Amino acid sequence: MTPSTVYFTDLRAYPGNNLLQKLDRLMEQAGMGQIDFQDKFVAIKIHFGEPGNLAYLRPNYAKVVVDFVKARGGKPFLTDCNTLYVGGRKNALEHLESAYTNGYNPFTVGCHLLIADGLKGTDEAYVPVEGGEYVTEAKIGRAIMDADIVISLSHFKGHESTGFGGALKNLGMGCGSRAGKMEMHSAGKPWVRASRCVACGACQRICAHGAPNLNSEGVMEIDHSKCVGCGRCIGICPRDAVRPANDESNDILNCKIAEYAKAVTAGRPNFHINLVMDVSPNCDCHGENDVPIVPDVGMFASFDPVALDCACADAVNRQPVVPGCCLDDGSGREEDHFHHNHPETNWRSCVEHAEKLGMGTQQYTLVEVH
Repeated sequence: MTPSTVYFTDLRAYPGNNLLQKLDRLMEQAGMGQIDFQDKFVAIKIHFGEPGNLAYLRPNYAKVVVDFVKARGGKPFLTDCNTLYVGGRKNALEHLESAYTNGYNPFTVGCHLLIADGLKGTDEAYVPVEGGEYVTEAKIGRAIMDADIVISLSHFKGHESTGFGGALKNLGMGCGSRAGKMEMHSAGKPWVRASRCVACGACQRICAHGAPNLNSEGVMEIDHSKCVGCGRCIGICPRDAVRPANDESNDILNCKIAEYAKAVTAGRPNFHINLVMDVSPNCDCHGENDVPIVPDVGMFASFDPVALDCACADAVNRQPVVPGCCLDDGSGREEDHFHHNHPETNWRSCVEHAEKLGMGTQQYTLVEVH
């Protein structure tokens, strides 16, 4: 397979040449301007950051991408889907409040913010996955699927389940509705945490299969023989008592993420940008961020999300460990910082599966943009 081209610019800045200008130049030279944006709805997929986390991307970078699209006649919006876990982004109202807290709003970024899977994470589109081995029909936030073009703008960092989070995870896990996220994380079906259940009946009313029922103790239980795993009960529960199983292996989780990413990008223009800075050991879904594991590297862009993630992983693994970070434990340097960070993960399973699905190639040529 012919290597894909990945474009890179470092984070050196001089008078008259700041980082925002370099990002704009990176997108231009990487060919993003070749996309026909005129009068097209453009979903810019981003992670707004969990409140308390300070490693997420500053909105200044998002504005550069927004302005690039608007200058070419596009109609951009920043978007993400609600989380599966209980936190600051579990429904659209709290998600937007979290985004505003972290500096994302129409005035700072120049476009509107849409939570793609709606108020409770149940506004989803069912998208076939061609060649999918684990997922036949992905559940994607509807606003993302309604867009004509998808741009991923990702903070490249470590991740406790997938090894790292880059373009593929931003697209796959990030674009899944709550039911979609449950499908990726779970081999099983949802269950009810009795201590939180108030027997309101919301899950019963939304279930089309009669799976939730009160037990003898007045607590809802889910009959797995009837449950089809749609996850709507998770989104509707006002007390977050209905929980996903979270029992999928990390390798299969990575494969499912690749299949969801394919569902998001298939059949329409897409482009991908990874910013390798503040490389925190864990996801931006954490309400905190630890010391970065390596020095800041730079900004990368490509039409190929597989090659892009591989180039970023290779660049991170060439870096020394930051003194005082969680990897500075005296155990000696490993070749793979991400495996050292979370030994139970294998990030290669995601890029290998994405390559198998035809999303791109792990082989790349790196072109530096000055």
